[in-house]
Amino acid sequence: MTERTESESRKLLRRLRDVLAVPGQGQDRLDRITHLIADSMGTEVCSIYLFRDPETLELCATEGLRKTAVHQTRMKLGEGLVGRVARQGQPVNTADAPNERGFRFMPETGEEVFSSFLGVPIQRVGEKLGVLVVQSRTARSFSEDEVYAVEVVAMVLAEMTELGAFISGEDGAMKARHKQSVMFRGGTGQEGAAEGHVWLHEPRVVVTNPVADDPLTEIERIRAAVSVLRVSIDDLFVAQELDKEQKQVLEAYRMFAQSRGWLRRMEEDIMLGLSAEAAVEKEQSAARARMEQVPDAYLRERLQDLDDLSNRLLRILTGQGADTGAQMPENPVLVARNIGPAELLEYGRKLKGVVLEEGSVGSHATIVARALAIPLVIHAGRITSEALNGDHIMVDGDQGFVHLRPEETVARAFRDKIAMQAEAQKRYASLRGLPAQGLCGTVVSLQMNAGLMADLPSLEGSGADGVGLFRTELQFLVRNQMPKRAELAALYARVMDAAKGKRIAFRTLDIGSDKVLPYMKPNDEPNPAMGWRAIRVGLDKPGVLRMQVQALLRAANGRPLTIMFPFITELGEFTQARGHVLREIHRERSLGHVVPEKVEIGAMCETPSLAYAPQAFFELVDFVSIGGNDLKQFFFAADRENERVRRRYDTLNLSFLSFLQQIAQRCAASNTPLSFCGEDAGRPVEALALAALGVQGLSMRPASVGPVKALIRRVNLHEIRAVIEAARDSGAESARPALMDYLAGLPQ
Repeated sequence: MTERTESESRKLLRRLRDVLAVPGQGQDRLDRITHLIADSMGTEVCSIYLFRDPETLELCATEGLRKTAVHQTRMKLGEGLVGRVARQGQPVNTADAPNERGFRFMPETGEEVFSSFLGVPIQRVGEKLGVLVVQSRTARSFSEDEVYAVEVVAMVLAEMTELGAFISGEDGAMKARHKQSVMFRGGTGQEGAAEGHVWLHEPRVVVTNPVADDPLTEIERIRAAVSVLRVSIDDLFVAQELDKEQKQVLEAYRMFAQSRGWLRRMEEDIMLGLSAEAAVEKEQSAARARMEQVPDAYLRERLQDLDDLSNRLLRILTGQGADTGAQMPENPVLVARNIGPAELLEYGRKLKGVVLEEGSVGSHATIVARALAIPLVIHAGRITSEALNGDHIMVDGDQGFVHLRPEETVARAFRDKIAMQAEAQKRYASLRGLPAQGLCGTVVSLQMNAGLMADLPSLEGSGADGVGLFRTELQFLVRNQMPKRAELAALYARVMDAAKGKRIAFRTLDIGSDKVLPYMKPNDEPNPAMGWRAIRVGLDKPGVLRMQVQALLRAANGRPLTIMFPFITELGEFTQARGHVLREIHRERSLGHVVPEKVEIGAMCETPSLAYAPQAFFELVDFVSIGGNDLKQFFFAADRENERVRRRYDTLNLSFLSFLQQIAQRCAASNTPLSFCGEDAGRPVEALALAALGVQGLSMRPASVGPVKALIRRVNLHEIRAVIEAARDSGAESARPALMDYLAGLPQ
């Protein structure tokens, strides 16, 4: 790049900064900016399009096109050349725009006389804000230097848009940012509703000085910051004991930090007039745009590393660390791109809710949120860009909706929903000491799911008969190294003490698939949900399984103990796993240790294959617990991590109910107790169907025990079974409509 071009760019940015510094309305500023850019670039046209909503761009200012088109011309994301630039996040540079693929003729603008077209995205750290366009009558492609210069200008416009420099009016593309009500549609991670105020896990870095006068000083600053960054990464290698996987992540960080190309590109942006901070954000925005275009998961992860590294560098340059000194607001709702289980546990129950841009229904954070009974919404795209600390927020974990800065009508309706739920819980409290007994006399055991000591106080208050599933993997997931047997034994003993004699079914370590221990090397599996996980890991690494069994036996200290193995698919796996428990009981007894007075050894049915196991399995196992979430995914071949298919299939589908009924009949034939554990156990209508088909126990989150018990006590389960059978005989696909009709006819 020539010194002349660099000087012209710096001159343009200084003029741009001066224009922005002049007091005035947002529209006046945009008009002056388009005139300035067109004059500097030697083009007849400069136009700025900003997003009116996530799918619509609006022409907000122009030099050279018809002024009557301003705020009238709009296009959808992907429509026309401007929409293409916005969708792809990449420049479009053509000498013959009317014949370019995707060109859209907009007669109101008069642009058809201009042949050359250069459009670049106005974006900030992956957030698309608009498009900057220059055009000329002469048919020519813009040079690399010109494209580069326009990109630098677009970067400054992005920062100034973020800082509110172009606000004009209450509506449209120039409305004030971070002020409007926004609704995000995500996915349910943990059910429940919460109202509170935003607490950002990683506060936004605000760049207030996008333009710099002295490029040499800025280059010194960024080189010094990169040096600090490199040293901090090297220190991480020395300061912590790292496994191979953690070292690989840091090696990727180190590789990017040492990259001459990364630093060179930022220095080139600085020579064009950007500040060090703005140059980092420009490179970060480019990385985010590339991430969206890359189909390969490995490359996306590497670009994610670069994105994280840019955040670290920005915090070094600005001094805006994670600890900003801000006070956590009242009723905090955590908002983050993603978060690890240990970090979420540190926040603990002080949080009213959690909203993540990423995450999954089986992620570590989701497991912790469920254990803490905190409403969680995942896949709430863009919320970290839109939310500010302290913003009013409402989280609907039942539907997967998030209302940020909600309007009063929305807030009122949401509060009514929370109030109704609270009132219902008061009514359910009167049933706490009563059994979940149908009018037919059938009693269903209602139990709760748990995974932390903090869950156990809910046992008595919920009215649950016991803990149908205690997830033991949480103690492994939140540590940087394998827990010791003595630590686990002490924890399990406290859990049993807190249960006060009620039955707790301890599920052995269920890792693999979406639950990877931080100190265990993950396997590169094309389909981890069907790969090396759960009991397969335990049988292949029997030392870990035996250590956990020993801890449970010692924790029981003579009390009854219930152990169940996850993901059993055949008789042989259960026989092997059961053999480990029996050997450890014999070993403990031979060592003179007290052994449990009674040990129940059960299996989780999470794959269809176990339903067809030999009769010997049902006679050998002490109980069977259906793992509804996994069993449903494998029955329908619908990945529960895939939002596009996981809600597609109804639990009350009659094919699925017939399959569950077959499992219940096999258990009944051998007098084997059968329970159901999963999200559907806590949904009252689904719970009725399961109980009517012969499932004797249901395990759910504590808040669901009351609603399920209340409904069971109102119905005759024999009649519910008859409704299901009648729906099946009629050829219906789902029993839901028939069940809802039946329930609608019940006396209030």
